[in-house]
Amino acid sequence: MIGISQIGTYIPETKVSNLDLLQKFDVSKDFIQEKIGVLHRARKGPEQKSSDLCINAFDDLKNKVSVNIDEIECCVVVTQNPDFNIPHTSAIVHGKLDLPENCASFDISLGCSGYVYALSIVMAFMQANGMTKGLLFTADPYSDIVDENDKNTALLFGDAGTVSLLESSATLIPLSFDFGSKGKGYKGLMNEEKLYMNGRAVFGFSATVVPASIRKLLSKLNIAKENIDRWYLHQGSRYIIDTIVQRLELDENKVVFDMYEYGNTVSSSIPMLLSKDIDSLRPGEKIALSGFGVGLSWSSAIFEKTN
Repeated sequence: MIGISQIGTYIPETKVSNLDLLQKFDVSKDFIQEKIGVLHRARKGPEQKSSDLCINAFDDLKNKVSVNIDEIECCVVVTQNPDFNIPHTSAIVHGKLDLPENCASFDISLGCSGYVYALSIVMAFMQANGMTKGLLFTADPYSDIVDENDKNTALLFGDAGTVSLLESSATLIPLSFDFGSKGKGYKGLMNEEKLYMNGRAVFGFSATVVPASIRKLLSKLNIAKENIDRWYLHQGSRYIIDTIVQRLELDENKVVFDMYEYGNTVSSSIPMLLSKDIDSLRPGEKIALSGFGVGLSWSSAIFEKTN
């Protein structure tokens, strides 16, 4: 079965401090820290595009594990902020990495739920086509579309990129997935000329669908929530995470939170979290992932470390 072997990440060195914007947006330090959960936002350079974030993440992956380029059979990029409308960003990444010509390359246009959706899509694609090794990238640099004068978005989003090495020999494998959409609410988070977010609508959506999705998965697998060893929830905001934890009555010590120093990185948020723990997971441990947001859409999964 195809699973996750390793994850490479990239966070731009440039940071923008939200603490410098307290007066501009008439907010307190406590609001920044306890409600938003972002003290500094990672900011890519103006010349960097999504493919550059992907390549930098791949460099990090190579520092963690040996990767033979000639063995890569698929290259997939999750982004809604591609380098260009045409061609697909995965083609650009394919070219920059000099991947084999028989390597399948395509993009997946999803936001905050994109990583978990893409895991299911790419793993199934690889399995169906007899592939044994692939790369799943995420990169959604919202700094290109955020209005720096919009309090609802300017304090929240940061730039980052990740790449997950998917292999048939991996030991972190999926047990089940759950997906859903409330397309009628798509206007709650959208980009026309600049990013717009109805914070109240997105919060209400997230606080409702995520607990239901996770309960559905646990019931399907007949697993008690107490038997989940780590929870990796999309880092929408500190307040959203806290609310989901309260509604599911989760053990806070098992819920990973880490966005203070780089922000909400959209599809990269879950792999960013998981990258720090993947080497320390022990055989038999189970983890839960849940992404939610743009669409409005959600995707959840439970994985197990097999050996």
